[in-house]
Amino acid sequence: MTMSVANTAAAANPMRGLLPLWVGIGVYALFLLAGNRLLIDPDTMWQITVGQWILDHRAVPETDVYSFTMRGQPWITTQWLAQVAYAKAYAVAGWSGPVVTAATAIAVTFALLARFLSRRLSESTTLVFIAAALALTVPHLLARPHVLALPVMVAWGGGLIAAADRRGAPSFWLLPLMALWANLHGGFVFGLVLIAPVALDAVLNAEPRERKSLALRWAAFAVAALVAGCCTPYGWNSLLASQKILGLGGALPLIMEWRPANFGSLGAFEVCLLLGIGLALFRGVKLPPLRIVLLLGLLHMALSQERSAEVLALLAPLFLAAPLAKQIGGLELSNSNATAPTRGMLLASVAVALMAGTFAYASVHRFEPHTRGSPVAAVAALKQFNLARVFNDYDFGGYLIANGVAPFIDGRTELYGEKFFVDHNAASGLMEPENLFRLLEEYRIEATLMRTQSAATKLLDHIDGWQKVYADDIATIHVRKPAAVHSAEPAVDPAAK
Repeated sequence: MTMSVANTAAAANPMRGLLPLWVGIGVYALFLLAGNRLLIDPDTMWQITVGQWILDHRAVPETDVYSFTMRGQPWITTQWLAQVAYAKAYAVAGWSGPVVTAATAIAVTFALLARFLSRRLSESTTLVFIAAALALTVPHLLARPHVLALPVMVAWGGGLIAAADRRGAPSFWLLPLMALWANLHGGFVFGLVLIAPVALDAVLNAEPRERKSLALRWAAFAVAALVAGCCTPYGWNSLLASQKILGLGGALPLIMEWRPANFGSLGAFEVCLLLGIGLALFRGVKLPPLRIVLLLGLLHMALSQERSAEVLALLAPLFLAAPLAKQIGGLELSNSNATAPTRGMLLASVAVALMAGTFAYASVHRFEPHTRGSPVAAVAALKQFNLARVFNDYDFGGYLIANGVAPFIDGRTELYGEKFFVDHNAASGLMEPENLFRLLEEYRIEATLMRTQSAATKLLDHIDGWQKVYADDIATIHVRKPAAVHSAEPAVDPAAK
């Protein structure tokens, strides 16, 4: 009797089950207050530049129009819709626009994660997963296209796992999510790959007599998802674009976000990993075989590439929720329709309050990109020379594009290819000094814009034919000047012993 009354009261409580809302509000407020942190990546500037080009031309790019080394070469942007969203937000509200856009996407991501988890787990357990996910994803949460795709990834993964948990097939209403994801970010390919192992988990755990029909339904869904993934301005070429990135080979370890996880110092990833292992050993957690395979697959990705930590953080809890609920205790929650009007009023009030708070904060706080590591003054000086062929540091490429200067190389590594990128890296770092001189001559370089402390910059300080014309703590400019002499051959005394 007591239990029945308690459950009835809980169901009638309009505040019950609102954890996802509070999580979303908290995360949004956190990233709005720390808005400038979302703008620390200079790539945000060139993403907005590309988005504005798309708006201006009412078309998506098919060839490179920014660099002078690859101009006219085939190039597509699989994140065109996110770039347009950021460009439009910037045009409307300045830098406040991209900040609010990114913060909203992040908040929706964690609200969705909390919603999926709270269906299976207690609120306290859900919050533990949310905190761990937030700690792992924070380094990657920037105003860049992948952030706008994160809520789609969570909704897609949650839909697939929910279907597998009930031993059924996913709803075809998930397909618009795949089409949206395919236009927001190239990571949609992972969403397609995810279908196979989740489908296998669902089929193997279904009743034997239902396995064949269930497998056919999953197969039909997979084919439809593949078609949905091709619903982009580039068609099936969006799928092929991911092959170019994965085919970069030796270039990937040289890019920071593609490097393997580094455990040289204690970080959030190591702490979460150790705590997870400790909890599993302490509680004797057991998982179904295919869930173990899925979890280990995500862990392998995160260990192999730092950028995949966010995938592990946001999807692994979804794989674990149902098995853990059976072992550590879960929560069965039924939302009463009687509370719908109250919830609707609450949501509307929260939305109004958030909008008012956003406008108020944006009116007194200036959002702007973090340019401490960008060559702001150096590029201003470089423009005065009106030079067209500039050999630049890789990290400066995005800033150059945003400021109308054609770069030698930039963050679109798939455009330049493995050999070009590796040669540039070896040249700028003087791992192969002859590469520097070869590239300077082969591309008829008129000036260099490199980090002041780079090995190439230090060498050019002493090379005849190159004159330093600008230097600060961030960047140095050398221009080609045949009359510049920095050294002379020492006199040789034949009698010297």
